[in-house]
Amino acid sequence: MSSTKSKSGILHSLPFHLLLAVVAGILLGQVLNETVMQVIVVIKYVLNQLIMFCVPLIIIGFIAPSITRLGRNASRMLLVAVCIAYVSSLGAALMSTAAGYALIPHLSIVSSVEGLRELPVPAFQLDIPQIMSVMSALAFSMLLGLAATWTNSKETIRLLEEFQNIVLSIVTKIIIPILPFFILVTFIGLSYEGTITKQLPVFLKIIVIVMIGHYIWLTLLYGIAGAYTHKNPLNVLKNYGPAYITAVGTMSSAATLAVALRCAKKSEPPLSDDMVNFGIPLFANIHLCGSVLTEVFFVMTISKILYGAIPAPGTMILFCLLLGIFAIGAPGVPGGTVMASLGLITGVLGFNDAGTALMLTIFALQDSFGTACNVTGDGALTLILTGYKEKHHIADMKQEKTLEA
Repeated sequence: MSSTKSKSGILHSLPFHLLLAVVAGILLGQVLNETVMQVIVVIKYVLNQLIMFCVPLIIIGFIAPSITRLGRNASRMLLVAVCIAYVSSLGAALMSTAAGYALIPHLSIVSSVEGLRELPVPAFQLDIPQIMSVMSALAFSMLLGLAATWTNSKETIRLLEEFQNIVLSIVTKIIIPILPFFILVTFIGLSYEGTITKQLPVFLKIIVIVMIGHYIWLTLLYGIAGAYTHKNPLNVLKNYGPAYITAVGTMSSAATLAVALRCAKKSEPPLSDDMVNFGIPLFANIHLCGSVLTEVFFVMTISKILYGAIPAPGTMILFCLLLGIFAIGAPGVPGGTVMASLGLITGVLGFNDAGTALMLTIFALQDSFGTACNVTGDGALTLILTGYKEKHHIADMKQEKTLEA
């Protein structure tokens, strides 16, 4: 299994810490008085400022280097791989959007605020302004990545790779460790107000709905792959059990990569060896259909819970289109997709700190199943790549370099 086991299993896992924070927050919010809550809201404000400050850094740190890597290794098959990964993520997002409009109004969500207590106003506010707006960071990262590729600026490309490592270190050593504390104080506030205790059954329902959505999307992906290649997709899917289980345990596509490669190797044929070596490591980083499907349904539900209405269809379509791009450059850490897209959640959908905290929590609690869907879906996309290569009589690719697991 993967390195996640090295820290005594579930007690040291992020989902366990988040679940503990949720339970503790709900219980504490029922008993704390207003004086203590004044301290809680200050802590919540400062932590939220720190997390939001890091959002533009995450965007630049992952989108720009991803573009330069694609540019350096640009080829016909790479372009096809990126396109089908984006189409898969976008399709999953749009399917989830349609399901949201169809199902969420029937989930008995109570969005009225009658009987809720008001949180105290923070007595102290430490403002940490972002270095630039979210959309500015997105435009800057795209232009910088493209320009560095066009001019073959080796030093800039190297600096972007180093900056990505720095940002990843910030995420893994600062943002992820403080996340349970941010969730704790947020749920204390929600419980103190009375919001979360009225909505808990809804969260259990949407997790089940999302998991069903994962299986529907995987069925569609493998069905499309089989129809396109005229090969039996079950000959690929049947080998993916170990990869699925490993992904559930690690919540990381990168940590699951070695197992996923072995599962795909067992599927030769119908997969070709060179497409396995090329496609599986690539899709592990850019194909996040399960995570995207989950995030879309969750933001629609949370919008209904906290703000009383699901975002307009035009807003959701824009969110889905941009989310597919953000997913390609998302960091390969637990909750990486939602972390990379926090700017979209706040900028496009207008979520406040309570909404983003709720989104981070419920997403992370089921992130392992989203990752498992991502990894299993990679086999279908690799089958499509194999079919494309054969249909267009493309010679076997020589893989110069493999992705590290």
